[in-house]
Amino acid sequence: MTDATDDPRRDTPAVDDDARALYLRALENGGRLAGHELAGADHDHLRRLVRVGLMVGQPSGDAYFAISPRAVTLRLGAEMRAEAVRLLTASELVDERFDDLTRAYDQVAAVAAGDGRPAELRVHGWENIQKRIAQLLSDCRDDLITVQPGHRPPEMLESALGQDIPFLERGGTLRTLYQPSALSAPATVQYAAEVTRHGGTVRVLDEPFQRTIILDRRIAVIPAVEDTTVAVFVEEPAVVAHLIRVFERDWERAESVRWTALRGSEGSEAVVGRVGTLLAQGLTQQGVARRLGLSERTVAGHIARLRNRYGARTLFQLGWLMRTAPAAERADDGTGESAR
Repeated sequence: MTDATDDPRRDTPAVDDDARALYLRALENGGRLAGHELAGADHDHLRRLVRVGLMVGQPSGDAYFAISPRAVTLRLGAEMRAEAVRLLTASELVDERFDDLTRAYDQVAAVAAGDGRPAELRVHGWENIQKRIAQLLSDCRDDLITVQPGHRPPEMLESALGQDIPFLERGGTLRTLYQPSALSAPATVQYAAEVTRHGGTVRVLDEPFQRTIILDRRIAVIPAVEDTTVAVFVEEPAVVAHLIRVFERDWERAESVRWTALRGSEGSEAVVGRVGTLLAQGLTQQGVARRLGLSERTVAGHIARLRNRYGARTLFQLGWLMRTAPAAERADDGTGESAR
């Protein structure tokens, strides 16, 4: 008879019947539980689910959200395979342990219209949008595309690193597009450098574009309104395919960046170079601001630096001087490629 200590099942985290029942109750409630609505004994079951990773708590409040059991099995499997032969055997039991919960989660998560085609799901509120994206990313396996115009707060970038790096370590592919304003944002440069170090790719495009996230070429997230307080989660294959084509077109025109080299003060010089290149192309101050995703006040500051550098008195004179300057003088803008 095999000794109980040699049984690999003992290393596989288990969820007892009461905790499973609480998880299923969360799914019936749309994947959400409120801590203040739980009975005394349920708090212990909830803590067990959080410890295993099947529930995640909301930072500002007592709400808890269900996480796909498939993501739990992937994480636990990776940890077990990294240890020993005995744990490798245990890791193969993870899918079996959570199979019933995975089926229940998939049944609730599948949103379909009456004709059988995937429907659009609208999520209101920035925090709810981020929670939904985190849930989907925990289940994302192969391919992640993000298009990020404008400013991203440092705390949001730090949170994104906590999700994106594990995804890359699982073998996923990550591609991200930013506008040139990212070159002078220290937090963004730090994020891009770390993502690049782990195998992701981050490029810059001198054009306006819409915020978009595409997960596994299956689900797309786009803003429903200008202030991005409402997001639309689209699963219609034709729409997702169109958004991927738009991204691929923009990706080909985007430029690679030496993000590690931009740490420090070089990022600001890179943006100044971009401003100068666009002025040389004949764009106005307002046009440069719109093209680079910067405020006109910021662009005005960069233009003032260029005027001092070239000895120009007017914007027209500056554009002319930059247009006639040697190409090499304007080319090195920190991106790793010549200005286009």
